[in-house]
Amino acid sequence: MRDASADLSADRARCGGARGEAREHAGRLALADYGNRIPSLTFEVIADPGPVPVAAIAQDVSDGGVSGAVALSLDGFAAAGGSVGAVLAALAEASGAWFVSAGDGDALVMRDAAGPVASVADAGVVEGQGEAGARRTRTVAAIETVPRTMTLGYYDAARDYQAGLQRVARPGAGVRDARIDVAAVIDAGTAKTIATGLLARAETARVRRTVRLGLSGLALVPGGCVEITGEPGVWRIVETRVEAMVTSLALTPLTPAPLPVRGSSGRIVGAADALIGTTRLAAFETPGLEDAPLAAPRLSVAATGTGAGWRHAALLYSLDDGASWIAAGASAAPATIGTIAVVAEAAPATLSDRAGAFEVVLVRGDLALADADAAALDAGANLAMAGGELIQFGRAVPLGGGRWRLTQLLRGRRGTEAAIGTQAPGDGFVLISADSVRTIDLPVAAIGGTVRVMASGVGDAVPVETRLVLAGASVLPPSPVGLRATIAADGGATLRWTRRSRAGWRWIDGGDVPLGEGGEAYAVTVLTGAGVTRLVETTAPVATLPAAERVAGAVRVEVRQRGDFGVSLPAVLMV
Repeated sequence: MRDASADLSADRARCGGARGEAREHAGRLALADYGNRIPSLTFEVIADPGPVPVAAIAQDVSDGGVSGAVALSLDGFAAAGGSVGAVLAALAEASGAWFVSAGDGDALVMRDAAGPVASVADAGVVEGQGEAGARRTRTVAAIETVPRTMTLGYYDAARDYQAGLQRVARPGAGVRDARIDVAAVIDAGTAKTIATGLLARAETARVRRTVRLGLSGLALVPGGCVEITGEPGVWRIVETRVEAMVTSLALTPLTPAPLPVRGSSGRIVGAADALIGTTRLAAFETPGLEDAPLAAPRLSVAATGTGAGWRHAALLYSLDDGASWIAAGASAAPATIGTIAVVAEAAPATLSDRAGAFEVVLVRGDLALADADAAALDAGANLAMAGGELIQFGRAVPLGGGRWRLTQLLRGRRGTEAAIGTQAPGDGFVLISADSVRTIDLPVAAIGGTVRVMASGVGDAVPVETRLVLAGASVLPPSPVGLRATIAADGGATLRWTRRSRAGWRWIDGGDVPLGEGGEAYAVTVLTGAGVTRLVETTAPVATLPAAERVAGAVRVEVRQRGDFGVSLPAVLMV
């Protein structure tokens, strides 16, 4: 925390000094525990006491690359894990400001409606008409394109810096709601005033006005402001075009700053401090969970903490056994993670398993699982990775102490039936949901190699790491099914099977599933009782087995589908 004095220049000097100290200390930071890379860090800039202008925050965040003067001031601002551009965009949006090139390298000026305004006369200059024949263009988009309501999320000091919401609405048609979250500390009235301004600017932005000038307009650039002779109001230049000695300015009207309005912080609900704990990390590969086939192998990462206050961790991964690490951003929402205590007995993937049961122990006692009916299961609910097998469960019964019994099982989902019955107590369990699993697309060359994943959360003294061999399950076709043999009179056999597709898991139209690969091809391996191995390549789901190969006894047949990224697991039949 750093105090902000009334002397803005001194405040900037201190911020610059802090950056210098940070660079100096970074040079001496021991990075062995972080894979020899600078770990992800979170910085908060807090003004206390007294507000700080948005332009000063923008200048500090951009390391001096942005200057300007904007009317809005904040009591505090926090930036975590975002890019500089995203932070600057959030500041500008909240304050009704925008950025204009300073004409000096990459420097930008942050300005708002209070900046300088040029005067122009819309002579409507048109080639061949001289100064006569004014031609003006004005368009107004439908009111339905504007949000009906605007909600602003912020941090409210009056509520012990808890998140607050202020919502404003406009009259008229439309149903769309919009919400903007600003990582700023402001009071309720200021927040409601900002929301009012956001909604007003969205409504004003419906209007577009074109002004045509002579060559004098070349000095006007996008981001500048103009007033038109004989017309009220001030306009911002959105675009400048020059054609046939005519300069055209595309304009949108500026919205006057909203008058301050009163807002209520609402009832203050004190929140108890929650322990963060240490990170628990799981990394795994699943067949694609979308209907469309993946174009690259995909790694899934889930994380949670041993404390209820855990929120996220910074992620890194390595494809060269730790020689180099690649930043992967932050983990997703806290996941439901645990270990298998009791393994369900093997059961067919083609039927609902009503007899089997998994028992799992979750990382924390406050984590919970829920039941799902048949319709929810059909929609993909309660999908979990259980030691390499994707399962779904319809019933979850708490046994106490974070232990749960899972029944009404669907086994071997998405082509993972080969893992049925291979689990052991202690294997990992992860409940898979869209908001709790972070996916990382990897290069095709990573298939067959080891991937190391590292996570570092606020409560971790050292980063947490896990590793796995990327088998390609996310992009390989599923194994064929229905492998069968028809024995001929001479002792030979005809083999047939049914292909599956990584692009047609749900089979919603009742027809043949799409191929999902560049072409249809199979590799058929024949292992005879005499110890002879033969490989057959075919482009149709059929192959023949000569009678001579069956003379020495039973023949083992393995059928694999060839895909764009490799071959599937085998379908096996003894003939």
